[in-house]
Amino acid sequence: MPVPVILTGRTVRLEPLAAHHAEAIAEAGAEDRTTYAFTPVPHGLEAARDYIARALADQAAGRSLPFATVSVADGRVVGSTRFLELDYWQGPLVWPPVPGVPFGDPATAVPDAAEIGNTWLSPRAQGTGINTEAKLLMLRHAFETWGVQRISLRADARNLRSRAAIERLGATSEGVRRAHSRGLDGVVRSTAFYSILDSEWPAVRDIIELRIAAATSPSAPDPAINQECLRHGGSGTGHLITA
Repeated sequence: MPVPVILTGRTVRLEPLAAHHAEAIAEAGAEDRTTYAFTPVPHGLEAARDYIARALADQAAGRSLPFATVSVADGRVVGSTRFLELDYWQGPLVWPPVPGVPFGDPATAVPDAAEIGNTWLSPRAQGTGINTEAKLLMLRHAFETWGVQRISLRADARNLRSRAAIERLGATSEGVRRAHSRGLDGVVRSTAFYSILDSEWPAVRDIIELRIAAATSPSAPDPAINQECLRHGGSGTGHLITA
């Protein structure tokens, strides 16, 4: 199974989620909960401890790799994200397939496909570029260290903010699965699915790096970013990534 790893960028550090993050996770989740309509975010210290315990249980079972999202500027935990839906395609072909079970030694196996999800940020971190760089770090690790064939992302179809953020990364829409699951609000939700393939990663990486560069150089003209996005097949318009 994938081993925990620290991923560090200019504005964000992704640390393996651990029990000692509980108080900081609770603090980040309590700032302003009005932006959490579609995402499960722990409320209070006991909820944060339970959130972490469940995440670590999933990690121990080989189902996910969770992170605490830390702002480099002040060292504060500002949210969480994770790899999940880990899948392995190596070894002899077995039918029906058994998803999530690696061939060979589980301690050294790396996935061939995964999903990035369960992402939330405190209001203080939204709109700062932390989300964009965190996604870059995770995608780079998945494609360039693990060598995955595919990364998936999803969002409640009603969550236009998250969908815009995913689309601005350069991910390809795979459509909306209607009445897919029960939403956080109890309503049966439809889910928008997206993906990035290994063959698409270099172009997607260029898009994200251009966006990060523009954020650090306010004088850089937006049209240049739009033209680069269009050249790679991405969208030249839309909302900024904020969550």
